Amino acid sequence: MKKQISNLDKLTLSNDFLFKHVMLRKRICKHILEELFHTKIADITYLEAEQTLDVYPDSHGIRLDVRIADDTDTHYNLEMQVKNPVSRTGEFQLPKRTRYYQAMLDTDMLQKGQDYDELSPTYIIFFCLFDFFKDSQRIYTFKRRCLENMEIELADEAAIMFLNTLGTKGDVSPDIQSLFDYINSNTVTSNFTREVADTITEIKNDKKVRDSYMTYEMRMKDIREESLAEGETKGEAKEKLRVAKLMLAKGCYSLQEIVELSGLSIDNIEKLKNDMHIETQS
Repeated sequence: MKKQISNLDKLTLSNDFLFKHVMLRKRICKHILEELFHTKIADITYLEAEQTLDVYPDSHGIRLDVRIADDTDTHYNLEMQVKNPVSRTGEFQLPKRTRYYQAMLDTDMLQKGQDYDELSPTYIIFFCLFDFFKDSQRIYTFKRRCLENMEIELADEAAIMFLNTLGTKGDVSPDIQSLFDYINSNTVTSNFTREVADTITEIKNDKKVRDSYMTYEMRMKDIREESLAEGETKGEAKEKLRVAKLMLAKGCYSLQEIVELSGLSIDNIEKLKNDMHIETQS
């Protein structure tokens, strides 16, 4: 009987779902960290995989791909970033996203009554399939420094790292470079990426993972539909506001006529009328 091909079979390491499952293989994840930081790590512990942090009920939650602590209690957050996200205002989101990630991680880490020195060292690490800073560095590492004297570092033990898989400058270990090549082209060029490729095959053949991916796909579909519906709702509200403003500007329509044609309430129209009056006075 011919095996049915699912969307999971088509995925590569750059996919969030597959990336998370590969990083959950301790041997692979630990080796990547050791190669990045040129050190030996005795052991790593998975704090949460694909964890959503909502520190406050009304705060903007963040979904973390993989969150790890090593034997020295240094924390690592590993993220796969395929695209360079842009906000509705046209600004690139990645820099401020890292700022928010760090704040949420620290708030989640420090419990009530604990001292600040109990915050663990953290590394937020993005695997990027694009060169955000356009300097061709393989790795961009950011820590806080004094602008008046760049030799003075603010020792808050927090760092942001962008791993540019397209980079050509700066030294990385052969295994990290082979991992970059594998992410870019799905080409095996080392024993390490052979292990990664074999692990991916094993993951894709795991029934539990396949079932989990079906749930993941449905959840992503729901999120996309909710976002689309939200966008349509905002578009409708914007159109109602536009119609009401035009009718008010003409000055020949009653409030009831504007209510009927725009779909806005009388209270909203009266507020809009007052706002427009204030604008014309200023």
